[in-house]
Amino acid sequence: MTAQPLYINAAAATPGPLDIVPVGGRIGAEIRGLQLSGDLDDATVAAIRGALNRHKVIFFRDQQLDNAGHEAFAARLGAPVAHPTVPVAEGSRYLLDLESREGFAASTWHTDVTFAPAYPEASILRAIEVPEAGGDTLWANTATAYDDLPAPLKALVDDLRAIHSNSYDYANVFSNTSQERAEAYRKVFASTVYETEHPVVRVHPETGERNLLVGQFVQRFVGLNSADSQRIFAILQEHITKPENTVRWRWRAGDVAIWDNRATQHRAIADFGLQGRHLRRATIAGTVPVGIDGQPSRAIKPAPEPHAIAAE
Repeated sequence: MTAQPLYINAAAATPGPLDIVPVGGRIGAEIRGLQLSGDLDDATVAAIRGALNRHKVIFFRDQQLDNAGHEAFAARLGAPVAHPTVPVAEGSRYLLDLESREGFAASTWHTDVTFAPAYPEASILRAIEVPEAGGDTLWANTATAYDDLPAPLKALVDDLRAIHSNSYDYANVFSNTSQERAEAYRKVFASTVYETEHPVVRVHPETGERNLLVGQFVQRFVGLNSADSQRIFAILQEHITKPENTVRWRWRAGDVAIWDNRATQHRAIADFGLQGRHLRRATIAGTVPVGIDGQPSRAIKPAPEPHAIAAE
């Protein structure tokens, strides 16, 4: 039996205690009149999570968070975790620094840390310094992208699996920077090489939606050669990043964006030249994805620890 789409038009009204203003028709909403902190009550936190499930990415203007407040709020949403390879920002326990003064940004479409089996559930990004112009961020809805696929493509991807890794050609991906800087970035980001096999269609554990799980870290599809993998990857990414599935956010200092990392891709726009751009990100621990067939993702590198055998 064919599953019915579960997503709801993001522009529809969302009942609850929050002042929610949709930004895009399929993805993105601004929540107004709320200061984020570690002291929010349970009902407000539940409403934020509900808005996140519905809108995929939610935005808050004029926040007053410092590192401690950022981490305290993240702990209200789930279990915060540090990046598996990149050191934490100075003065924090698990915040990731995203700072550039030379136009360097993650300007490729990706879902965070999919090279790991249980990649993050959500990310919370805080703007500290932003360019006068440029440096916006885009997000894409991977649930509506799946739902819009023609039936033959759905039949192809429903059983397909992909290998994700943090080992790739960084100079090619970050073409707006020097070979030396790309190599320095690679030495940190790929200091431990991860490789994971994920289903191409992930069933969202809370909404039941089917989401396309691809993005920058995909190396190849299981059972397909490199050339065929590249063609199929390009087709899927084109569907995900159609303008109808995306939202663009113009940052102001103090803004916070939270996105469901299980249901989105995102990318920064590296169009800000020598202007400063400084953001910090907290991530919330996720669970191992499960495909339509009920089969979970599996770690390839580093090799998973063998299960302990109980003594007889």
